[in-house]
Amino acid sequence: MSSIEEVELASRIPLPASSSTLYLEENAEASSLNESALPPTDKGSGAWSFLAAAFVVEAFVWGFPNTYGVFLDCKHLTRLSVEASEFVREAYLQDSRFSSQQSATSLLPLIGTLSTGIIYCSGPFLNPIAARYPQHRRKSMWFGAVLCCATLIGASYATKITQLVVLQGVFYGIGASLVYLQCLSYLSEWFVARRGFANGILFAGTSFGGLFLPLIMPRLISHYGTSLTLRIWSISTAIFMAPLLPFIKGRLPSSRVHVHGPLPRGTSTSQSWMRNRLFLLFLAANTIQGFAYFVPIVYLPTFASDLQVSRSNSAVTLSLLNGASVVGRLSMGYLADKFNPWILALTSLFGTSIITFILWGVFSHSLPGLLAFGLAYGSSASGWTSLWTSFVRPLAKDDPGLSTSIYGYLSLSRGIGNIVSAPISAKLYSVANNVTSLGVERNSSTGFGVGEGRFEKMIIYVGTCFAGAGGIAVLGWAMDRRTGWSRRG
Repeated sequence: MSSIEEVELASRIPLPASSSTLYLEENAEASSLNESALPPTDKGSGAWSFLAAAFVVEAFVWGFPNTYGVFLDCKHLTRLSVEASEFVREAYLQDSRFSSQQSATSLLPLIGTLSTGIIYCSGPFLNPIAARYPQHRRKSMWFGAVLCCATLIGASYATKITQLVVLQGVFYGIGASLVYLQCLSYLSEWFVARRGFANGILFAGTSFGGLFLPLIMPRLISHYGTSLTLRIWSISTAIFMAPLLPFIKGRLPSSRVHVHGPLPRGTSTSQSWMRNRLFLLFLAANTIQGFAYFVPIVYLPTFASDLQVSRSNSAVTLSLLNGASVVGRLSMGYLADKFNPWILALTSLFGTSIITFILWGVFSHSLPGLLAFGLAYGSSASGWTSLWTSFVRPLAKDDPGLSTSIYGYLSLSRGIGNIVSAPISAKLYSVANNVTSLGVERNSSTGFGVGEGRFEKMIIYVGTCFAGAGGIAVLGWAMDRRTGWSRRG
């Protein structure tokens, strides 16, 4: 046979499938079979039992550090006693064991900020480990729950401020991070089409804890003191979380989310989202929103105290804000699955800016005005985190590992705002300013004039941050209209 005939014959005989082609076809077929055997997404007992358990766990994990202010200073509480001669126990700043130590006034307030800051900022450091070893995620969650309870027991026996900082601040934050991040990780596996709504329910759990704990903790501290209260709360946390943690589990087998090696050539890396301009705009808005969001939550009880309202009403203002936050996060999560997230983002940001300037700055010179501000602020500002899933979905698609990783960076940027806003707001509050820049005495019949004008600069700072973040959202919305990026998820 001539060479020409050999070439012609070879061209007519197809080559056998390569081993890689056969591997991909077999994998696709096996994947299809395995998918049908998995629990359904967005429905079924597995998805809803996970979400219900995660809601309650979030309430316990986040609710405690968000209520740290009552451990720090509860001098504003009504005296609670069953006998007239009963001694009311003291919080940290009134306890001579701690208040007499060096740097007490600067170190004790740091505890609450440390715990919440660590929970927010730990994602980019812990998520890569969980992605590499997904088979250990549930073990780390259980370890985190045990660590939370153990550190509170340890803190109850502390005699030095540094021990409180390490136990109630740092170690509690680490333990809570291990629980919180696994809830986020599994959420992306259980919910796809209704992920925004599920995300809203999950984050509403944090506000639910802030709804009832400010009413419970002060009474426990008044009756039993901080040490016994820490032990009571540790035992209560263990009792409630132990039967719920078994329901917090993944939908996918560990092998489906394990990173076995490098990606094939020609495939975009998982870090390509970092170069997406629209996502970077949202990340910037998220950071600026974090610089403002936590300030009213921290200073609302102090503002109420300067209004000379009753002690019980002072606690009600914060509980009302957190109660409204539950509704705000649920509502925004539901809307995030149906409407353009940029529209929702700029509505939330500009709406909160207006609420801050008008309801807090003008009308909060009385208790009804302050309650109206807490209700409106909680409803508008708190729904922001429920929008995260709408901005993550176009980047991560159906990759739960990548979704968790991006969530971690969003939490980090918000955590930076949480930490940095503390010294900024303290500086803005530190000096009374009862005279305007024009030398005219300030009108005390507005919220700006409460506390000899101490809150004026703070109110302006919060409202301006929200407006600035809203401006970024407008730019993102304009770019999204041209590219249709948010509709690709």
